[in-house]
Amino acid sequence: MLIRNKLILRFTLLVLAIQLGFSAFIYYFHEATREQRFSQRLAGKGTMTARLLLRQQPDDVVMRSIHRRDLFTILDEQISIYDPDDHLIYTSDDSLSQRLNSFYLAQVEPGKLVQFTDGELEVVGVTHEYKGRYYRIFAAGRDQFGLLQLDKLRLILLVGNVGALVLIILAGWYFADESLKPMARVVGQVERITAGRLSLRVDEGNGTDEIAQLAVTFNQMLARVEQAFEMQKNFLSHASHELRTPLATALGTLETSYAYDTDLTEAKQSTASAVEELKHLVGLTNALLALAKAEDASFRRDTVRLDECLTQALTYCQSKYPSRQVQLEFGELPTTDDDPFLVLGNEQLLTTALLNLLDNACKYSTGTVQVCLGYHAAHLEVKVQDAGIGIAATELSRVTSALYRAENARYAPGYGLGLTVTQKIAERHGGTLTLVSVPDLGTTATLSLPAL
Repeated sequence: MLIRNKLILRFTLLVLAIQLGFSAFIYYFHEATREQRFSQRLAGKGTMTARLLLRQQPDDVVMRSIHRRDLFTILDEQISIYDPDDHLIYTSDDSLSQRLNSFYLAQVEPGKLVQFTDGELEVVGVTHEYKGRYYRIFAAGRDQFGLLQLDKLRLILLVGNVGALVLIILAGWYFADESLKPMARVVGQVERITAGRLSLRVDEGNGTDEIAQLAVTFNQMLARVEQAFEMQKNFLSHASHELRTPLATALGTLETSYAYDTDLTEAKQSTASAVEELKHLVGLTNALLALAKAEDASFRRDTVRLDECLTQALTYCQSKYPSRQVQLEFGELPTTDDDPFLVLGNEQLLTTALLNLLDNACKYSTGTVQVCLGYHAAHLEVKVQDAGIGIAATELSRVTSALYRAENARYAPGYGLGLTVTQKIAERHGGTLTLVSVPDLGTTATLSLPAL
């Protein structure tokens, strides 16, 4: 069901329920008022009849001869009076049935009004004190005028509710249409946005209501998508160039060797050159695969000891750079935890991130590499500090971009993917990678991860 129809239906049902409840209250209040007013009228008529008859002390024949039209007449009026000994001493008509009166007689007490119905008649029972004795009076009648008014009120409420229902539906349609116009405008603007027109944005309106908040959120998402597309475009451009160069070199070397090399020595030299290019290609491909794996947020997360990941990375780095001195020290650690080095994540990815930091430090520095493992603000931190060539301030924010290499680092082997992979791994684990560097003095890379 369309949201428009849902809004109309819910608005109609809600307002109709309120209207019906209000109409029921009016009808009930009017009926209760009518009943109370007529009951008081009946009680007054019965009391007045008893007072008149008892004060005149007429005999039984005279009392029965008094016609009810001599009093203020009520339609189908019936009055019965019982003495304190529960004997019927007066009735306005000898043919009146006293069955219900006799049934309710015991319930009529001083200060208490008894009400019941006898067919279409409404009956009240009251007491009247005369010379210290209580007489019981039953007065009955039909409230013709009150019932006619009640019927008219019922008809008015019925017609009014039906007419109001039509108006409610029209009002619901109008307000739903007006409320959804901004949404329709947003949908129309979104439909114009394609892969080739990601620079377009949705009108944010007044910037305060829910539709504006949706537009702002959508624009922010578009900005991220556009940035991701741009990064992907740049990455593909750089990757294709980086992959094409070693492939073309290896192919050219092999073709030249196949066409012109005539002895084994020349062939071996050409083959060795091609092998180096292929090794470079394999290394670049592995780095790209590592980046793709780091960008995948669906990897399995387990409880991992970060100190063990660091030990594996140090072992591999020392085997790769046997002449480089790496010093490990521990910073501030909590005293209450039995095992302070636990994090939630993927052991292979975390080891790769630490290895990339150590590899960069050893590659671009000839001095001692300092590694510190400690705590800071409920996070485990691994700081890798070298005294190497450093990174210029203008390039520091770009070295984590895929395939980007600083100007002073192009002489060393590499692909410009190590810091990119490390930053992605840190982000996927809810952590951060921070770089602080001074040219010719060294770089400090800090990997911070939430501790368990």
